[in-house]
Amino acid sequence: MRPFRSIALLVAAVPALALAQGASPAQPPAAPGPDATAPASPSPAEPPERQRTERDAPAVPQSLPEAAPATPSAPAVTGEDDADRAPSSEPSSAQAPAATPTTDVPVLDTGEAPRTTDAQQQRLVNGAPLYNPNVNVHIVQKKRFADEGKHELVLYPGVVQVNGKFTNHVGTGLNYVYHLQENFALQVGGQYNWYSDESDFNLELIDKVREQAQAASSLLLQWGAYAGVEVTPLYGKFAFFNNSLAQFSVVLSGGAGIGKTRHLIRPEVANEVEGQTFQVPARFGDTGNKFLGEVGGGFRVQFGEHYALRLEVRDLIYTARVDKVDGCNLADFEALEAARAANQPFDGLSLSGSCKVAKFDGVDPKTKKNYREDIILGRDLVAEPSSDVLNNVSFYAGFSVLF
Repeated sequence: MRPFRSIALLVAAVPALALAQGASPAQPPAAPGPDATAPASPSPAEPPERQRTERDAPAVPQSLPEAAPATPSAPAVTGEDDADRAPSSEPSSAQAPAATPTTDVPVLDTGEAPRTTDAQQQRLVNGAPLYNPNVNVHIVQKKRFADEGKHELVLYPGVVQVNGKFTNHVGTGLNYVYHLQENFALQVGGQYNWYSDESDFNLELIDKVREQAQAASSLLLQWGAYAGVEVTPLYGKFAFFNNSLAQFSVVLSGGAGIGKTRHLIRPEVANEVEGQTFQVPARFGDTGNKFLGEVGGGFRVQFGEHYALRLEVRDLIYTARVDKVDGCNLADFEALEAARAANQPFDGLSLSGSCKVAKFDGVDPKTKKNYREDIILGRDLVAEPSSDVLNNVSFYAGFSVLF
């Protein structure tokens, strides 16, 4: 019986095996219909496992400043659970942008230490850093005391010439300044040189070699008066003694006026008369008024509202042409010299109206000096007039009162 049963089982298994082999070949893909979509072809560079597991990231709206943090997705549910869970995710996504703070708003703190070190929160709207110890903010402050509309009276007790080669000048100056604007003012000034003499170098030339500098380079300025303007292009302030502030400004000035000049005719000499020696002082001749120009600059340091110190350097420019001495021109000196040589009086001479004859006639009762000996010296000064100009550069130190 067993052989017949094995044969029956084998016969029954053959048709089933043939049916299974016929169903295994792949069927040709069906043509895409109007409602069907073609599946995306897999990329050769990506493994099939990644293609099956990864999906495109959802698009984020551009209106949101920052994307909401990702949360683990819940397992897929079917039926009524989908309808219940869908509305719950909308309020959380709508409220996420409101919780993000605006980065352009500055973070202020009333304390000394900053509340944050984040560079993004330290940035102001205009880009200036806030609470950054490595950044210095530079500002331009207004002057502590305004000058516009104020009057200023300046006294220079010491005015000393600094470029004296053939001349030396020491004097005193006085200026009045009216400030029309904050950086522009009108000025009127004057200067008197109570010491004006030839330099030691020029006196040595006269004493040793009987030569002296020409009038174009050794003309002396007795006094000067001028009017002009003053500008202050720069100003600032500084601290002294750790707790006091002073205001300073750079001043530039310029003006024009007139000046009184003189020239040395004869230096100091010793005169021997009848066995007695008399010391004769130097003789200066008046060379008239000259056109005067003034340019200068320096510093003004203001302490408080009404007081200031001034340190300036000014150049007084004046013409050095000498065509008259004590009012006498070359023709007058020629006539005086001829009368002196002939030992004649000067009363009948035809001289110009400005010539001061008394300066070159007579004898000094104290020193017994005959003034007629100075005629030839005066003639030498006007014999060769020059058209040069002189620069009298002096240092001015003084103080002023503002009111």
